[in-house]
Amino acid sequence: MIPPAFDYHAPKTVGEALALLGSLGADAKILAGGHSLLPMMKLRFANPAHLIDINRIPELRGICEDGPTVVIGAMTSENALIDSPVLRAKVPLLAEAPKLIADPQVRNRGTIGGDIAHGDPANDHPALSIAVDAVFTLQGPGGRRTVKAEDFFLGTYMTALAEDELLVDIRVPAFAPGTGWAYEKLKRKTGDWATAGAAVVLRISGGHVSHARIALTNVAPQALRAQAAEQALLGQPLSDASIDAAAQAAMAITDPAEDLRGDRDYKTAMAGQMVKRAIRAAAARAH
Repeated sequence: MIPPAFDYHAPKTVGEALALLGSLGADAKILAGGHSLLPMMKLRFANPAHLIDINRIPELRGICEDGPTVVIGAMTSENALIDSPVLRAKVPLLAEAPKLIADPQVRNRGTIGGDIAHGDPANDHPALSIAVDAVFTLQGPGGRRTVKAEDFFLGTYMTALAEDELLVDIRVPAFAPGTGWAYEKLKRKTGDWATAGAAVVLRISGGHVSHARIALTNVAPQALRAQAAEQALLGQPLSDASIDAAAQAAMAITDPAEDLRGDRDYKTAMAGQMVKRAIRAAAARAH
């Protein structure tokens, strides 16, 4: 289908974009990579009167270090994440996981900020951001504020981002030495969303798990932090029993929607399997 008519705006600074958001209000939508918004417009699920294209704002792109923190501009593409030497050295999960997102064409255009701000539970960066303890910088007419990733996602297509705000960057603490990480994603084919996915970050000290973050993709109305699953690992030697306990705890918080990818029971079981795989893969990298 062809989307309905709209007015197109191309600001060159964050200030110009915010001014447009303020003046146009709820009739305007931000255009980042477009892979989420444009299909919804073609299906008439979204009908904005104005599109504000933020691709011409250079300050929203790039990856740099700010002390112990890695700062990722919201308009940084998936391919730029994959190619970033900073991410590979400091937060390798965010350089490797995008290889599982869609296909090379999508990754060349799609952005980390668009993936996050859309609030789709099937997107990958919400769970990844929770797992790496990211903080999002939001800018509006009153200035900037920060929101932790685990507090940002409120429901399907619902986030803490106000209508007059932009997501401008993602801030991630660099991994401590010895951190293991993994993202395991079950999907039917290349380019598909996950049937279920799990992101894990952990550290092992003295034979016991000393740090664990576990987040789930596409098994609830929003990305989930599996805190009970983390607690099942913390302070314990990593074993089949502790991994099984973590998977069971993760499965207990899921609330998947039935669709062509499977029914509730299948998706719940696959969430548990992805958690097990991700824990083992992360542990193999923890040294």
